[in-house]
Amino acid sequence: MKLIFVYNANSGPIDKLIDGAHKIVSPKTYDCHLCAITFGAFTEDDLWKSYREHSPNELHFYHKDEFEKEFRSKWLPKYDYPVILTEAENNLEVFLPKSELTTIENSEALIEAINERAAHY
Repeated sequence: MKLIFVYNANSGPIDKLIDGAHKIVSPKTYDCHLCAITFGAFTEDDLWKSYREHSPNELHFYHKDEFEKEFRSKWLPKYDYPVILTEAENNLEVFLPKSELTTIENSEALIEAINERAAHY
């Protein structure tokens, strides 16, 4: 299964510094829960990294600006970021929406949610 992770953050180096500082100074107002779970302030979560490296799924990661550039199309729906998508028959489908991602507390729960959802595909 191909999963596409789209973070609600831009890819520039200054954006990354601002995001890291925001996670530390005001984590409750940080707008990318997926970023906070998988990366913390500056480093990747160890459990998440291990899952990412050994996942049976094909995982692709994009910042929102990279995703919108890569998949630009007049037919591309407006997604509420962060979001995890799956690609099926050349179409993108929402795999885990922002509304579910914001309820996930840590990388262990994220991995569990991904595995649980993948089992039903």
